[in-house]
Amino acid sequence: MKLSTKIIIALVAGGITGLLINLFAPGIFPQLDQFVFTPLGKIFLNLINMLVVPIVFFSITLGTAGLGDPKKLGRIGLKTVSYFLITTSMAITIGIALAYVFEPGNVGSFDTANAEFESKEAPPVSETLLNIIPSNPIQAFAEGNMLQIITFSVFVGFALTMLGDKTKGILNLVEQGNDLMMFLVNLVMKFAPYGTFGLIVSAVGSQGLDAIKAMGLYMSVVLLALLIHTIFVYGSSVAFLAKKNPLWFFKGFAPAMGVAFSTSSSNATLPISMSTAQNNLKVPEPISSFVQPLGATINMDGTAIMQGVATIFIAQVFNVDLSFTQLVTVVLTAVLASVGTAGVPGVGLIMLAMVLNSVGLPVEGIALIIGIDRLLDMTRTAVNITGDAACAVVVAETEAKREL
Repeated sequence: MKLSTKIIIALVAGGITGLLINLFAPGIFPQLDQFVFTPLGKIFLNLINMLVVPIVFFSITLGTAGLGDPKKLGRIGLKTVSYFLITTSMAITIGIALAYVFEPGNVGSFDTANAEFESKEAPPVSETLLNIIPSNPIQAFAEGNMLQIITFSVFVGFALTMLGDKTKGILNLVEQGNDLMMFLVNLVMKFAPYGTFGLIVSAVGSQGLDAIKAMGLYMSVVLLALLIHTIFVYGSSVAFLAKKNPLWFFKGFAPAMGVAFSTSSSNATLPISMSTAQNNLKVPEPISSFVQPLGATINMDGTAIMQGVATIFIAQVFNVDLSFTQLVTVVLTAVLASVGTAGVPGVGLIMLAMVLNSVGLPVEGIALIIGIDRLLDMTRTAVNITGDAACAVVVAETEAKREL
């Protein structure tokens, strides 16, 4: 049986198991979760996280060295960032439009009096941009600061290209390190169905039907927006810019999407998403190694969709009419925040707090959606990494045509 089939079976089985336990035996769920489901998921997450930092360093260093020409690196970087900014703007616009069509905040009654949420302070965009260059690369590695690791790796890769034969031994070492990491990724992936099962049971079982019923329309609008964005924006870019069949793309990338759904972390899924793009979608290693780690750090289309829907939902619940200027502010803030809050834990809700503050909406409204955010986080993470892969496919194809 293919690994992707096993992961899909684990996703379905985990969802059904979590739902059945929640419905018929909610009393035993905490014990089962503590001793069975959470350990299964935690072991899998730790195994993947163990590989993230070294694989980002080796792959981006190798990717930069493989691209060779600094002009080519700059061109690919410009294409990548432009794709991310445009698709993120489209994502939040789709979310806002659907929230106005279905009006999830005007259906049912919500307890706004007892809504409380303490938002963490996100660093300003300017501070994030200034901190891209690490003062201590070792510290960046130890803290898992992805933007700093990416920057350092690009410099090392560029130096290896410029020095040529002088540093051929180091380049060979980096290539061997990358091969070693990819072998370990394939090894860890054998545990993926079991880890996925544990993570899904834990997520679904802990939510409960009451939370899902109360926020059913809000959830449906977010999921519909994610589906539309994935099919039409990513599908269209693969079809028209890369001249590839979207069905081929989604089928080939399905294993990584399944893992992203269960882990709810773009960074944790990075080793699998890169391996899948290179092996199934035939994205050249240098391009995959540059585009996907950068995307996992700054490209958050799924999160942007949640912010668009959540902003309008909270405005409707608190009876606040947003002007056109405020809506434009929401879009711009969300796009900038996707870069400015890169690598911050709980990034989706921190970004949402920034967006709400930018238009004067009460941050306490986040408390209304936080109960079911774990389930939506799973879906939007799958969308986030799919956008990174679509960008890699588009960039790879346009570069291949340029070289003909």
